[in-house]
Amino acid sequence: MLENPRSPRVRAVAKLTKRSARQETGLFLLEGPQAAREALAYRPDTLVEIFATPTALERHPDLRDTARDAGVEVVFTTEPVLDAMADTVTPQGIVAVARQSPTSVRDVFAAAPRLVAICEEVRDPGNLGTIIRAADAAGADAVVLTGRTVDPYNPKVVRATTGSLFHLPVALGVDLATAVERAHAVGVRVIAADVGGEDFLESRNLLSEPTAWLFGNEARGLGEEALALADLALRLPIYGKAESLNLATAASVCLYETAFAQRAGE
Repeated sequence: MLENPRSPRVRAVAKLTKRSARQETGLFLLEGPQAAREALAYRPDTLVEIFATPTALERHPDLRDTARDAGVEVVFTTEPVLDAMADTVTPQGIVAVARQSPTSVRDVFAAAPRLVAICEEVRDPGNLGTIIRAADAAGADAVVLTGRTVDPYNPKVVRATTGSLFHLPVALGVDLATAVERAHAVGVRVIAADVGGEDFLESRNLLSEPTAWLFGNEARGLGEEALALADLALRLPIYGKAESLNLATAASVCLYETAFAQRAGE
């Protein structure tokens, strides 16, 4: 059992809350039983080790059995050690370390996707995590992160995905122009979600075709250069008195509308 919160092993795990440590090691932090469960179910090859308090493992005995079957070590810790490792204020007694496994943008579009979310300089971890989760729920084939979009392995992003990070390919560190070029090369239309775009309802019929949605920064939206790369820009209508929609909410609507259109004939 790990008992010393200041031990080098504990500190090494705790450092994964920092981007510099994640970049140096190629590892990232998972928190909570659900995140560990999703990783074991979908990407057990990425898991390095799981840390858990005895009490937490008693509440989730399936994790120990699944981890053993996957050949992943489970290390017992005290509550203070688990607290020192975790990024959250009230951790749930289970923390895991996993290897980052990004996908290349070439592989994303080589697979002839029908629905992709491209995030250009999305900076809020909660927004990015929710977009990844929504893309997964809508049956998207991949998420592509361009520009200075927040690190998808940031602990807040990982938590917001609620396991979806392990369900679909995520490409990062990609130049937007390259992503759009790859999309066009395989016949995928790039549609920008923008408040200055055309009426969403008037172009709804286009959504049944292969589509990559382009979402921009929470505060500034998409710049002129980014908009020029897209095939067209669409805006969601506001029927009430709300000034606008939250980025993740708007992205969820766009992705689901496209999923509905693409599945209408099935």
